[in-house]
Amino acid sequence: MKWMVWVGSVRKGSYNAAVARSLSDLAPAGVTVELLPSVAELPIYSEDIQAEGFPPAVTALGDSIAAADGLVIVTPEYNYSVPGGLKNAIDWVSRLKPMPIKGKPLLIQSASMGALGGARAQYHLRQILVTLDARAMNVPEVMIGAAHKKVSEAGELTDTGTRDFIGKQLAAFADFIAKT
Repeated sequence: MKWMVWVGSVRKGSYNAAVARSLSDLAPAGVTVELLPSVAELPIYSEDIQAEGFPPAVTALGDSIAAADGLVIVTPEYNYSVPGGLKNAIDWVSRLKPMPIKGKPLLIQSASMGALGGARAQYHLRQILVTLDARAMNVPEVMIGAAHKKVSEAGELTDTGTRDFIGKQLAAFADFIAKT
């Protein structure tokens, strides 16, 4: 089974990127986890650009998502919502034909320094994904609060309880994918 991971943060030292990098170690046996290129590599969506042809980075992104058995989005929360770069990337991918997210098993995770761990971003992301007909797994949810206390200065997710919980969520995601 192959999963692609999309990180919504472009910040150096991102807690969400640290979580994303930990997923290959925490995933069940037989699951390969690969990170997608940064959302910062895409131009701002414009129908004018699309009319000239999709940028190669967009088609490559769509091909990677389409080839995966599942998609994991790990994102911070910006101003109670989804970061602009992630939303822009979703806007681009949503215009590809066939749309690679449609029907794709999808998992959402978030981390923040706040107590809610990115919950509001997750709920906004779920609203966006409804129109794309993604098959988001609803529970268990991973919202990592106080992420700055759970990620080392070297950028590694070190909190044992968080790692264990994520491992359980990933096992549930593998079962979710297998049942479809």
